[in-house]
Formats: sequence, structure tokens, C-alpha cells
Amino acid sequence: MIQILIFVYALIIFISLFLVVTTHIPCVHHDDCPKRPYPRFMKCVDNFCETWIIGWE
Repeated sequence: MIQILIFVYALIIFISLFLVVTTHIPCVHHDDCPKRPYPRFMKCVDNFCETWIIGWE
């Protein structure tokens, strides 16, 4: 029984990671996006903030 509870607990934590990662931050301009450490930066694309890496297209 305890193994089932541990499995369910681990599954909830694993699924919650995807919910945090896939949240989209709404924006109107690039200044609305949070700042990221170099070489990453956030850019407003289609009214949502996206992470970009300097040097990649």
C-alpha cells in the first residue's frame, strides 16, 4: 500500500514539472517579459514570452 502512495506522490511531482515549464507568460512588448541570464533572453512573440538564446536562430 505504501508503495502505491509513493508512486502516486512521485507521479504528481513529475506531472507538476511539466505544468510549470509549459506556462506561457502573456506580454504586449519585450519589456513585459522577465529578464534571463546571458546568453538567454525573453522575447515577446505572438503576445507570449519566449526564451531565445543569443547566437541561435
